[in-house]
Amino acid sequence: MLSKTTLSFERPQAAELISRLSEPRRSIHVVAGPRQVGKSTLVAQVTARLGTTVRYASADEPSLRGRDWIRQQWDTARLESRDAGQHGSVLVLDEIQKIPGWSETVKSLWDEDSREGRALRVVLLGSAPLLLTHGLTESLAGRFETLHLPHWSFAEMQAAFGVTLEQFIYFGGYPGAAHLMHDPVRWRRFITDSLIETSISTDILLLTRVTKPALLRRLFELACRYSGQELSYTKMLGQLHDAGNSTTLAHYLELLAGAGMVVGLQKFAGDAARRRGSSPKLQVMNTALMSAMSDRSPNEARADFAHWGRLVESAVGAHLVNGTASDDYRVFWWRDGDDEVDFVIQTGRRLIAIEVKSGPVSRTHRGLSAFSERFSVDRALLVGGDGIALEEFLRQPMSHWIAV
Repeated sequence: MLSKTTLSFERPQAAELISRLSEPRRSIHVVAGPRQVGKSTLVAQVTARLGTTVRYASADEPSLRGRDWIRQQWDTARLESRDAGQHGSVLVLDEIQKIPGWSETVKSLWDEDSREGRALRVVLLGSAPLLLTHGLTESLAGRFETLHLPHWSFAEMQAAFGVTLEQFIYFGGYPGAAHLMHDPVRWRRFITDSLIETSISTDILLLTRVTKPALLRRLFELACRYSGQELSYTKMLGQLHDAGNSTTLAHYLELLAGAGMVVGLQKFAGDAARRRGSSPKLQVMNTALMSAMSDRSPNEARADFAHWGRLVESAVGAHLVNGTASDDYRVFWWRDGDDEVDFVIQTGRRLIAIEVKSGPVSRTHRGLSAFSERFSVDRALLVGGDGIALEEFLRQPMSHWIAV
């Protein structure tokens, strides 16, 4: 359960959802994001401000009875909407992707309302964006708008909980675990049991056909251990001691990314074919996952310069990757021989190269220079060291640095 501080803190996406629900045009509003990022809290805040009648139901309920359950909730909401007056009514269905064939049922009910001129507004919540999006694109094309809710940023965690930069780098951005930061052992257990295990077993294995579940789990652990580093699929298979293939690993990385856990960044190249054939750079989407899977305490992590450097780079990478949920850009990495750029941002035809340093830097930045010479770069940014302060960079969305 989120703390009272979290309940009083309103994420920026709340204003967008209020605007959408206030429009006269009917639409299905989908709020998608990883576990424990406050989707239900956000919708509760928004509907409270709108003054609407709200019917909330979750597919996590033990009495779940498949598609008939959706129709029962919808019919009840229709009655409430009829009696709600000028403020109208909102139906909120949480964890909707857990019901097989949910999108066909929602489409049928929505089309019935359209024919009858009913004004019911619908909000769908889901913890597995990949699975939720799959159902939407299958049956509900043209009937929905998606609001992506990413992991909490440093600015949000600091505003809601007073988290310091070092705390954010280690503990990451899970608001529900903020009250446990004083007890790293309990915090690690909470992240492992309530977030990691639930996301893998419930959001991926229960809803998707995975032929090698043990391989997927080991891949997640490997991605946490090597976050911020390039690792070829061949090396991954060697580390995992599995006779699988790169196609399977790429698919499993996609599933883990869809659950908001880890992602494999493509190497930037001049053409898309070369990008797809490159080795991925592994990247956690929340540094809490990296710390929870490590055996280092906060003090031990800070004292290990190499490990802390990977945490800092992963915090920047997570910030960039999560920002793609709302801003129009893509994240890559680049290397040519000994020259490397940690992150490459592409928005339209514009390129921004980003190098991350976790300590003082006195040497020239060869990677940025080499990349700028080879490609038409609009901006080269050094984060940390003698460049932009890490705290300042993490406070701002990437759109800020693109516009500067």
